[in-house]
Amino acid sequence: MKNIENVKLDLPLLKAKNVELWIKREDKNHELVSGNKLRKLKYNLVEAKRLTKKRLLTFGGAYSNHIVATAAAGKEHGFETIGVIRGDELALDLKRTFAQNPSLQQAKELGMQFKFISRSKYREKENNFFIKDLKKEFTDFYLIPEGGTNNLAVKGCEEILTKEDKNFDYVACAIGTGGTISGIVNSSKEHQKVLGFPALKGDFHSELIKKYTKKENWELVLDYHFGGFAKVNDELVSFLNTFYKQTAVPLDPIYTGKMLFGLLDMIKNGYFAVNTKILAIHTGGLQGVRGINVHLKRKNQNMINYEN
Repeated sequence: MKNIENVKLDLPLLKAKNVELWIKREDKNHELVSGNKLRKLKYNLVEAKRLTKKRLLTFGGAYSNHIVATAAAGKEHGFETIGVIRGDELALDLKRTFAQNPSLQQAKELGMQFKFISRSKYREKENNFFIKDLKKEFTDFYLIPEGGTNNLAVKGCEEILTKEDKNFDYVACAIGTGGTISGIVNSSKEHQKVLGFPALKGDFHSELIKKYTKKENWELVLDYHFGGFAKVNDELVSFLNTFYKQTAVPLDPIYTGKMLFGLLDMIKNGYFAVNTKILAIHTGGLQGVRGINVHLKRKNQNMINYEN
């Protein structure tokens, strides 16, 4: 795993409000299995090897960062990989599906085998009978949950914060399945407040997080999901492009981009006291930009552009 640096942002708003905002560049910790995905998979791969499993099976949507990361990690560490993908309509014309979906195409190139299932069937992904059927079909495998979150994933995410990060007053991260923020909360200091920015609508994340941490120095910020998971509009795209021009830091549009939009909006509105130091965790996921741009181009909307 590569050494991770914290980058201090130099923006007029931050100077005006006298607030420090830093980004931990977890997106740089691995070329393909980057960000929190690498952290989540680390100890699961160790456990899979201990159990002498030959293949990994996991779940995800058609543009899932987790699917691509699992495929890449499997190839690197000698595992076969199976992705159970939400949306059986994708199997009707696989050539077209792979041509229009950069994420699935990349996972395929990394050796992943796919099983496309209906959305109703996908909701049974934690059902024991469904798992038994998968074991009959694919024989023995090591099961990694959707999004990668389990106790071993949280253990890996506890390593995101280092002793050098103790000087920050706030730590912020995006939330999908709750594993990353749980690990961060577990390793945070008593004086620190952890802010979580859910990528999905609703406040159900609290119960997920409470499964993995007993600490209470965290809070959810529910106002910056832009309409729900993977929802992107012109305002967000404009922010991502402007932020990149100002900082040279690319953000993914599903998680970290929305979190940074929210943090800067909160700073603008005076949420943080003068001299506050904030550390935002960049959880990677940049491969998802290509998939979002496919949708934006199809709708003739402005696209995310990180080219120099």
